[in-house]
Amino acid sequence: MSRPTTLPDADALRDALRSVIDPEVGLNIVDLGLVYSLAIDAGTVVVEMTMTSPACPLGDTISDEVDDVLTANTPADTPIDVRLVWDPPWTPARMTEAARRHFDR
Repeated sequence: MSRPTTLPDADALRDALRSVIDPEVGLNIVDLGLVYSLAIDAGTVVVEMTMTSPACPLGDTISDEVDDVLTANTPADTPIDVRLVWDPPWTPARMTEAARRHFDR
């Protein structure tokens, strides 16, 4: 797949992040509520995200996958800044309704 020549908007990039799955729960990080913000600031894609707990052993792996997905969906040389944050702490209340239904099965 070739990379785009123009920078997509933040909503399109957030949709692309739905391909990143948290392997511990089998759901994408957007519906889990792990992506706190995604913005384009002066041509840099800035993502603030968290994990379900600071002790998550897959934090680096998921962050790297976020970077890979964003890199694949932006023009070459677009700076990507993935920030892992812990405040506010993640809670299940951040999940989408679809994610909540997944756990209610």
